[in-house]
Amino acid sequence: MATTGFSPNEKTLEKKGSESSSSIPPKASETPSGIPYEGPYETENEFKPVYDSTHRKLKPRHIQLIGIGGTIGTALFVQIGHGLINGGPASLFLAFTLWCTFILGVTNCMAEMVTYLPISSPFIRFAGRWVDEAFGFAAGYNFFIFQAALVPFEIVACNVIIHYWSDAVPAGGIIAIIIVAYGVINVFAVKWYGESEFWLSLGKMILIIGLIIYTVITMLGGNPQHDRFGFRYWRDPGSFTELYKTGALGRFLGFLQCLIQASFTIAGPDYVSIAAGEAENPRTVMPRAYNAVFGRLMAFFVLGSLAVGINVPFNDPELKLAFSSNAPGAAASPYVVAMNRLKIQVLPDIVNAMVLTAAFSAGNSYVYCASRSLFGLALEGKAPKVLTRCTRNGVPIYCVAVVLAISLLSFLQVTSGASVVLQWFVNLVRQWQVTASQLINFSVMAFTYIKFKKALEAQGISRDSLPHKGWGQPYAAWYALTGCFIMTFVGGYTVFLPGMFDVPTFFFSYAMIGVFPILFVTWKVLKKTKWVKPEDADLKKDLEEIEEYTRNYVVIPPANKFEWLVEKAFN
Repeated sequence: MATTGFSPNEKTLEKKGSESSSSIPPKASETPSGIPYEGPYETENEFKPVYDSTHRKLKPRHIQLIGIGGTIGTALFVQIGHGLINGGPASLFLAFTLWCTFILGVTNCMAEMVTYLPISSPFIRFAGRWVDEAFGFAAGYNFFIFQAALVPFEIVACNVIIHYWSDAVPAGGIIAIIIVAYGVINVFAVKWYGESEFWLSLGKMILIIGLIIYTVITMLGGNPQHDRFGFRYWRDPGSFTELYKTGALGRFLGFLQCLIQASFTIAGPDYVSIAAGEAENPRTVMPRAYNAVFGRLMAFFVLGSLAVGINVPFNDPELKLAFSSNAPGAAASPYVVAMNRLKIQVLPDIVNAMVLTAAFSAGNSYVYCASRSLFGLALEGKAPKVLTRCTRNGVPIYCVAVVLAISLLSFLQVTSGASVVLQWFVNLVRQWQVTASQLINFSVMAFTYIKFKKALEAQGISRDSLPHKGWGQPYAAWYALTGCFIMTFVGGYTVFLPGMFDVPTFFFSYAMIGVFPILFVTWKVLKKTKWVKPEDADLKKDLEEIEEYTRNYVVIPPANKFEWLVEKAFN
């Protein structure tokens, strides 16, 4: 069947045409990889192997929107205004455009590797197989902690956004509802997660497209004030603003701050990759998904950064006040500020509602990505074996439970004393996200690709024989690695400016840069791992199962006309 995973047991069921076949599992010696089974449990026809038993239920449209869902959150609609204040419209636009080129390099690397070996948590497991097991251990926990910490962060964001309208709803009730919703979506079959994320992400796409159209219409005079403002704010107060210093240095620091913001706002290849192990027909779907996700994200972020600078000036008093006073919800959104200035009614409430769905969707994606990264670590023996257990629907239930347990930290917001701790945690997550973890993750991807390419050459495997061949390699990988690695250290540069050193800020900015090598060295010493030589890299593990799945894959036609139209639009 087209929706099964790569486990030998599932493939046996696939050949018999039923996932509920009561045939006994084959002996270890009869499986393609010789991996033993734990044996049956729960029911006579439910067999769970000790390794990847997730199901391939995610359709092409799910994969594409999952990549967008984890990337587009409140940062594109609200926090982007902070970048405008720091650098001005031109700096913001140039920084977002430049950073997209580094993300293109990372996407190019991942598309080739993941299409070749589309397994669960691929970049985490590739790092262990092709670089060093200790490198994979550090990369895996870097990504897991980062994603898991973002879940309570987004739950708190949802609570704040709801209070844009009223404080009548208790925070504890809102938080409980959101956590339960995340649990319901992620505990059942992965196709339901994919379906929910598809529609939530589609809403975010509609919102950003709508805001771009809104910008074009209003700048040409289509507003209640009939103000044809065009690019007025690029001239007055100007395209660039100074930050910390005066003159050219101040304008450069403003641009640099915008580039730092772009580096944590724009992502995509990591979220597409994490779903590879549960994608239908991945060798066809994944290259298209990488290209489509990057194209859409580049359009949304580049045009979005341009639109923000058109709508409001960088010195707008309402925008500055909203950020300085931590205004709730979309009140700090440059689009809402512009709507208020133009006396436009209703639209601010619509934007706030859509921003709420964006925050909810982002948190939903983080639950999925964190649980699957932990699952990938467990598959490689870097987390407790019990975490490899999946439900009959292919959901790593204990991994999801761990992530949901971490999300309970959001309840700290309920009491006044604990809210101080929560604010500390939120600051930690924000700084961690800005300066370290995500950039380390991208650096890992690019470096792993370089090792992958060297392994192919050492083992006499032509890249022309791969199911997908990236362009401009290895130069694109080196370009991405250089940019991401440098920006990892630049993110907290402000603490080194005269009179601005602050211990908490320094710790928040550079904590993960210190934690990553500690994780690497600890695992290397405990397990006595070795740096993998190109000629020794295991490029064949799991390959036979994937190729057999590809040979046996049968396209399942859409159930109705509507599903056909949706699949056509996103295929």
